[in-house]
Parts: sequence; C-alpha cells; structure tokens
Amino acid sequence: MTIKSIGFFAALALFSVACGTKEAAGPLEPTGATGRVRFVNLITDPTRNPVNAILESVPFGAGLAYGGTTPSSLPAPATANYSPILIGGRTLVLQKTADPTVTVATINFTVADGVDLTVYATGGTGGAAVTNFVTTDANPVPTPTQVEVRIVNMSPTAGPLDVFVTAPGADLSTATPTAANLAYQAASPYVVVAPGPYQVRAVPAGTAPALRATSVVLTLSPSAALAGGTGRTVVIADRAAGGAPITGFVLADR
Repeated sequence: MTIKSIGFFAALALFSVACGTKEAAGPLEPTGATGRVRFVNLITDPTRNPVNAILESVPFGAGLAYGGTTPSSLPAPATANYSPILIGGRTLVLQKTADPTVTVATINFTVADGVDLTVYATGGTGGAAVTNFVTTDANPVPTPTQVEVRIVNMSPTAGPLDVFVTAPGADLSTATPTAANLAYQAASPYVVVAPGPYQVRAVPAGTAPALRATSVVLTLSPSAALAGGTGRTVVIADRAAGGAPITGFVLADR
C-alpha cells in the first residue's frame, strides 16, 4: 500500500468516526468526555522513519517523517491541530511505513477530560530504543491582538538553553530570555507577544549577555509573521540522525 493510500484510509477512518457511522463508540469518537491529542515524530533513526501512527487500532497518521505531526498532516476533512480522544488509558503504536509489520514503538498515555496533550516519540539514534515524552498543553486562548508562544526543549545534545523570541536581528545582549535555563524535556509557560515577524534563537543556559551573539546554537525564523489570535509551540530538537546541529519546528496550537 502506498503512503498516499494509507493517508487516504487514515482520513477516511477518522472522517467516519467523526460522522458517527460506526455502530459502537470508540476512543477516537467524540461522543463522551474527551481530551485532545497531537503526535510529533522526533525519532532520530533514519532507518526506521517515516512511521505510521496507529491510535487504539485506528490510523492516526501515515508516512510521518522526522518532525512530522498528526492529525494536522492528514488530508481533509480530518485535518486539525489536535484530535478529540475519549478519556482514559490510550495506546499509540508506531509502525515503519516501508514495512508496517515492524513495530517501532508502543506508547501508552492517559487522556484526561478537557486536557490537550502532545505525545513526542524520541530517541532511536544508532538503533537505540525509541522512547516518548508527553506534554500537557495549557493552550490559552489569545485575543485577536495576541500570540501565545511557548518553547519545548527536546534536544538531548543541546542541554539547558536560554531561548529568545525577538524581532529578527534584535540585539541579544539586551534581550530577556523568553525561556531561561530550559532543560531537556521541559516546556516553558506560554508567553504573550504581539503579532508580527519573529526570530527564535537559543544559546547555552547562562551565557553572558555580551557573548550571546557568538554562542547561538539555533536560529529559527518562522516562514510567516505570527498572526494575532494564534498559539504556537516552538520545538527545539536534534537533527534527524541525532546530535548537532540543533534544529527546530513550529507547531500550530491554535
């Protein structure tokens, strides 16, 4: 089966669920108390990427390369930032897209009522085990003149970081970190910024202000100005095969 056809059937399955065409309720049917779930592939082993994500035996994403996320990657009408999932213990199985008989990882997590979760698959460099990390996403509702931004450090190579979200090219020596001393597998609180163009830069935690400009380990410029009324998560991660250079992704929360 091709990636395109897998993606089609994933979208079809979720569309059928959303329309209530199944005879019995299931975990992906929003017919009871729900939370919302998003999955991000940060598996640093090119030999096991891309992956298909199967949530409670229902296709949740197909052909997810490194940095890929779902359900936002699914074809319409299933496209969304998060997917509503019935509360309770849930299991996400990751399969190698090129050979779905190969299970890359099995991730267990719990969905709570009204809570947004992001499930990250991590590790795998050089054939190592794939593990996971789950964040609880406060996901505040911004006003039309606000952008809610937070940072998640998923780079084991980088270690603790001071992260700056500034106007492009702003002087880091006088800037205040948006997230200070952000450890590996830690998420900053959401902060409010005005709509507009931004640049994300990271330096090792504790770098002296005068040395920040020459100590930058990540520079990330979103492809478009951040619009008011939106929320974004900036994910800092290792490269696709693990290690440096550090990379980053911007996820749409709202």
